[in-house]
Amino acid sequence: MKYIRKGEEPESFKTWKALARTTPNWGYCYLQNPEKRELHEALIQEQGDICCYCGMRITRDSSHIEHLKPQSSTDIDLSVEYKNLLASCQREREPKKPIHCGVAKDDWHDEDLMVSPLQPDCADFFIYTDDGQVLETDTPEKKDAALETIKRLRLDIPKLNNMREAAIKNLYIDELTGEEKHKLLQAFEEPNADGQYEEFCAAIAYILKQYFVT
Repeated sequence: MKYIRKGEEPESFKTWKALARTTPNWGYCYLQNPEKRELHEALIQEQGDICCYCGMRITRDSSHIEHLKPQSSTDIDLSVEYKNLLASCQREREPKKPIHCGVAKDDWHDEDLMVSPLQPDCADFFIYTDDGQVLETDTPEKKDAALETIKRLRLDIPKLNNMREAAIKNLYIDELTGEEKHKLLQAFEEPNADGQYEEFCAAIAYILKQYFVT
């Protein structure tokens, strides 16, 4: 999981909220295009084009606007609070396809047991292996939340494990010098010139730090 630093909401979304508050059509369920599309695009850009939970590359067509605290358990104001909105992979639930991240999370949100990508230390809750697995940290005060988050978001399903493993194996680490490895780590910790993060950057950065960078 990669820490997401929330910025300013799109002006069109802010304007829509100011106007919508004065009408009966108030709340996220009334948000339509173009404001909804522009909000979605802003969230994806803010996250560097990766899913807020698993780190998979996303586009507007392959993702959805995610409520960190679900709409079912929030008031109208929080349903359109920008700090409560993220972009998660999987546009919707599809028959016979494995679900994960926001679609799997659904209405779950336990502040005591869910690791949020808005927590600056969210990456510290997880351990990754070079075969693509994601595991909970050994740190006692973080372990339970990490385990429950992995379970609820289904971050350990074979699909995601295989994708992470493939990304890690494409690094060709053994052929790099120590300095080159440090530069590679930097490339996975920071966005590129277009503001994009590398797919599964949190997992790969962990591998580089633990196994290859001295």
